[in-house]
Order: sequence, then C-alpha cells, then structure tokens
Amino acid sequence: MGRFTLPRDVYHGKGSLAELKNLKGNKAIVVVGGGSMKRQGFLDKVVGYLKEAGMAVELFEGVEPDPSVETVMKGAEAMRNFEPDWIVAMGGGSPIDAAKAMWAFYEYPDVTFEQLCVPFGFPELRQKAKFAAIPSTSGTATEVTAFSVITDYQKGIKYPLADFNITPDVAIVDPELVEGLPKNQVACTGMDALTHAIEAYVSTLNCPFTDPLALKAIDIVDKELLKSFDGDMESREMMHYGQCLAGMAFSNALLGIVHSMAHKTGAVFSTGHITHGLANAMYLPYVIAYNAKVPEAAKRYVEIANSIGIEGRDDECIETLKSRIRSMNDYLGIPNTLKEFGIIEDEFKEKIATIAENAVGDACTGSNPRPIDPPTMEKLFTCIYYGTEVDF
Repeated sequence: MGRFTLPRDVYHGKGSLAELKNLKGNKAIVVVGGGSMKRQGFLDKVVGYLKEAGMAVELFEGVEPDPSVETVMKGAEAMRNFEPDWIVAMGGGSPIDAAKAMWAFYEYPDVTFEQLCVPFGFPELRQKAKFAAIPSTSGTATEVTAFSVITDYQKGIKYPLADFNITPDVAIVDPELVEGLPKNQVACTGMDALTHAIEAYVSTLNCPFTDPLALKAIDIVDKELLKSFDGDMESREMMHYGQCLAGMAFSNALLGIVHSMAHKTGAVFSTGHITHGLANAMYLPYVIAYNAKVPEAAKRYVEIANSIGIEGRDDECIETLKSRIRSMNDYLGIPNTLKEFGIIEDEFKEKIATIAENAVGDACTGSNPRPIDPPTMEKLFTCIYYGTEVDF
C-alpha cells in the first residue's frame, strides 16, 4: 500500500500571503531567519495579517542557515512559554525546517532528538498547534514536505527528519517573496528543485501519483531556471511553483543518494560549508551515471530526457541529460567537482571513509534505485572529487 500526503491547503499566486488573515486561532508564533523578510517588509505583513485574524503574535527570529539542534531547542522553549496554536514559519528551507522540529519538542518536551531521527517515528502532532509554511526561496519545498533537515555541528552531520506528521497544514506559495532573491540563491535552490524531481522520479517508491508532479517540475526547471537566474520575473514565478511540485513528488516518493551525499558533506570540511543545493547540483550527474547501470533506473532517466526534448538511443539520452545538467551548472557558476569547489585533497582523503559510511546510513539511501555500500560510495565520491568517469 502506498500513501500520498500533502498540506490540506496550498495557496499560490501573487498576494496569497494575505490568506493568513483567514486562519482561525488565538496565538501565533512566527519563526523566521536572518532578516531578509524583515528588510523587504514581508515580516510586517505576516504579523499584520495574523493580527487581523485576531491572534496575539510572537516572533522567533534569527534561525541560521542549516539550523542547529541548539536553535531548535531554543525555539521549542519559546513555544512552550508562549503556547501558540499556530506555528507560522517563513523563509528559506532553514526556518521552516527548524520550526517543524521545534513543533515536535513543543508538543512533546520529553522526546529526544535521537527518537525523531528514526524515519516516520514522530509522535502524533497537532495536539497543541497547527503549522503554516511560507517559502521565500524556490528550492527546498519544505512547505509541502514531510521532511526537515537539522545539523549537529559538533558531529558535522546533517540529519534528515522524516514523518508525515510534519507536513504543514497550510502552504502559502507567493512569488512576490522570491522576486528579490540573490542570483546565487536562485541558482542553488533551483538546482535543488531539479534534484528533488529527478530523484523522486527514479526512486524505488515512485508511483502514478508522484510521476506527473516530478516530470512537470523537471520541465519547468529546464525551461525557466536560467531565465530566472538572469532576472526574468515570470520565470522566477514559475520556478516558485515548479519547486513546490517537486516537493510534492519527493515528499511521497522519497529521494536517493544525491541527497544522502549532500547531507553528509555540507558541514564536514574545514574549507567551508557546501550549500545543500550546490552539493546536489554537483553530485547529480555522477549519481545518474552510477544509477543508470540498473536497467529500470536507466529507463526512467531516458523518460526524463525524452520529457524535455532529448532524443536518441537510450545511452545517448542519458549522456545528454548529464551534459545538460553540467551545462546548467556552468551557466549558474556551480562547480562540477569537489576539487574545483576548493576542498583540500589531503582532508578529503582523510575524511572520505567516514563520510561514505555516514552517507550510506542516511535516510535517503534506502529509496535509491541502485544499492550502495561504503566502499562503493567512497569510489563515487572520489570520482566527484577529481571529475573522473563513473565506470562501476
């Protein structure tokens, strides 16, 4: 038996932020990030709409990129003190992901982080609050997904939390919030969306409900991302919808080892953080080459290629798909190897065995279309470091 879960309501289009005034409740806590939503006036709008709905409002500000366990615990404590019946998270993936985890600790103060790391092992939420999510980037789609990614900086590991309980009740996909995105964020979040859709389509849990969403998202990213990067606001709007469709697909079909690898390399190297979407973009062509050795996965990559106008023999379609992704990376200023990114070779060699083992153990690995073990994962990472062919 399969399951397909989405938010009860998805409001989309310019001005859809105003739907907040129709929420029913007494208190709302608004979880936001570093200040861009405040500077652009959107935070004031959110607070105003919630007050129009008759709610008392409190802010939890300053959620960092790749939110930490410590930030989650502070936010949960603020919620326990304020006792909201709505949690409204606004921003990129980080504030929304953090708020999802805060929600669990708010409702269940005695639950441990280790318990939440067990896939689909959350306690039953909505005992105290409902959840509304408002994305300000076009990539993570966490506003419609059953996932949250929290970072343990002491261990240098990102933990994906997964449970249908944390699928938001309401998603507001208002393209006005992404009109001012910096170009590097347009690039990385857009390639994140592409990776979501491709991994969902080839996942072992793909189904007739997720396939059309994934293919439509791939089509939108293929047509619109580079134009959005160059400042076309109609394309920027379409990307905001496309990433949401990709999220609907992967929240139900799950992902694969591109995400496993990105989760376990984002915070581990001394040379600096590897942004999640950038890591996905870098790793994706190599993982396609690895997975395409499995006939069923190869068939589905060919279907993806055909859907965006790539024709030819099956092997030619897969090669052209990989080349198109690399060309997009080049246009967007995204490196295609870890060496080019700047990871120190000696540090890579020192850490890669542990990284490979952690990546294999990641929650996203189980739905990858081709199995992998730590030694093979280490070989795959080595190909990505040097830019060599995946021939195993």
